[in-house]
Amino acid sequence: MVNLGITKVDDAVAAKHPGLQSYAACQSRAFMKGTGTFIFGALGLFAVQAALRTKVPYPLQYLLISIVLSSTASYSVTRWETQKCTDLWILLETGKLPDRSQSQAPKEEDSAPSRTKYGDVIE
Repeated sequence: MVNLGITKVDDAVAAKHPGLQSYAACQSRAFMKGTGTFIFGALGLFAVQAALRTKVPYPLQYLLISIVLSSTASYSVTRWETQKCTDLWILLETGKLPDRSQSQAPKEEDSAPSRTKYGDVIE
């Protein structure tokens, strides 16, 4: 058994996916970066708003803006880092980076619809 965080992964699965440990470490780092962004962002924005409140008085509920902005920043950072981890996983599994260019046009195929290995038709 191979430890992956707090769960144990069977040796056969770990042998089949040699990049599993690296991917798990990358995901853990991504989530910690997102958590840090939320904490430090909320504290920093709260401090700035508290300092501004001494100059320009406004209601206390506007201090919640710091929480909303830091949540949005935390989500963005976590999503960005998770995308990098996904690219790492694909690289480790296939040996090539995924193409993320937006200039790809859908291909028109006149052949019969493709099928999965289970026989389902892919539209």
